[in-house]
Amino acid sequence: MTINWEVVGNILGPILALFVGAWLDRVIEKRAQLISYYGHVAAFRYAPAGAAAINVHTHSVILRNAGRLAATNIRMHHATLPDFNIWPAIPHTVEHLPDGSIDIVIPILVAKEQLTISYLYQAPLTFGQINAGIKCDQGFATPIPVLLQRQFPAWVLVILRVLVVVGATTVVYLLWLLLRHWVLSN
Repeated sequence: MTINWEVVGNILGPILALFVGAWLDRVIEKRAQLISYYGHVAAFRYAPAGAAAINVHTHSVILRNAGRLAATNIRMHHATLPDFNIWPAIPHTVEHLPDGSIDIVIPILVAKEQLTISYLYQAPLTFGQINAGIKCDQGFATPIPVLLQRQFPAWVLVILRVLVVVGATTVVYLLWLLLRHWVLSN
């Protein structure tokens, strides 16, 4: 059985072009892209002089517009809103909603801007009972998981990138040899 590569190319070409075009549109398009993640979650036992010790909790949410267009009317929804601080300081309002929840409303977050919202509260309240989602006029914020990671020197990263390219090239070449051998043997 012989494979007519012209027919395969005529079928796969437009399909591949569709996916590449959609990917390029997503990369090049100017749009807002909100991402959020927890910066830290911590608990402290605070014992003021002459008073009973209390448990104090804190956490921070980092909100970043990773897109190339400003995000407008950002609403950070909260089941309950403890003491909070936004850094760097920007104009914002706090809205109490009919269902008892509370929104922090930020009018605009320009492209590549990042905010840290820090919360301070007492037990038994925990960080999971506070934040309830983030959205803006352009859509919902994407929560991303983050981990602390060691930062390596630039020369180590260059070597690793070179090794990845060499490995990927080797795999592609071996696949080509395998495909060529398979086609010629049929």
